[in-house]
Amino acid sequence: MAKIQERPGKKALAALVRTRKPRALLFKDDGETPNNPKLPLLFYRGPVALPDKYDPAAVFENLFLAHGWRMAWRDSIYDFLHFHTRTHEVLGIARGDARVEFGGRKGKLLYVKAGDVVVLPAGTGHKRLSKSRDLLVVGAYPGKGAYDEPKPGDVDHDTAKARIAKVKMPAQDPIYGKNGPLKRLWNPST
Repeated sequence: MAKIQERPGKKALAALVRTRKPRALLFKDDGETPNNPKLPLLFYRGPVALPDKYDPAAVFENLFLAHGWRMAWRDSIYDFLHFHTRTHEVLGIARGDARVEFGGRKGKLLYVKAGDVVVLPAGTGHKRLSKSRDLLVVGAYPGKGAYDEPKPGDVDHDTAKARIAKVKMPAQDPIYGKNGPLKRLWNPST
């Protein structure tokens, strides 16, 4: 019989968040993948504890929603290169692990595992290269932005860059809220 896991409440959720500094990676436009010219990808290693008591995907869903990142989904990461021109995206690794190429073919290969979080600014290319059989990812988007997922060549490159430049800044870091590292690292005036 499958074990029933709970959804964490607000108080329990706060106890699951651990202070971590993100690794910031800024990717250049490579002519195929636009990436984001101003905002770095943020890679948080293990900022969320995932005890067996709780549904790990629910932990990320509740956490992201508490900080204004909505339209959550549960799935994997696509095994083809794509990006988003109309919204930023957060990926929480709820179960398993994967090797993911971020930033396009000239980007960076990262190993992600349960408890990790990756925040992708609009335009950042991403593609899963390998995964464990149990990989489960929760994704979400800030505010009420429009969603798209073109592959290189699906959209005119200059049009993609123009759309990316118009994407609004999120109101909060998806993990730490109003005073999280995203607000400082994604500050266009710095």
